[in-house]
Amino acid sequence: MKALGKGSVVNIGSFSWMLGQGGMPGYTTAKSAVAGLTRTLARDLGVYNIRVNCVVPGWIITDRQRKLWLTPEKEKAQIERQCIKRMLEPDDIAKPVLFFASDQSSGCTAQNYVVDGGVVN
Repeated sequence: MKALGKGSVVNIGSFSWMLGQGGMPGYTTAKSAVAGLTRTLARDLGVYNIRVNCVVPGWIITDRQRKLWLTPEKEKAQIERQCIKRMLEPDDIAKPVLFFASDQSSGCTAQNYVVDGGVVN
């Protein structure tokens, strides 16, 4: 990217550290560190016209989650917490990742962009 004189790094975080969820200190610590890494790398790499952003997913329902964890009660509770009243899916994360990777976001860097249906606000 330095040789090209431009580029984009898109990190993937998690909103779990913003909620202060218990029971997973290692995961929470790692994901909160991604937010700091995003901001510091943006500062360090900006001089090379390299942008660094982070997409921060909320609960994104996947086939694996449907099989292992999702119950009608958990789905109802999650939807009640969100402003957007539907379960979010992988495509809801893919679109902002593609945006931050593209030249359409050429003025964006050091951002932690939350995609959680409006839970963290």
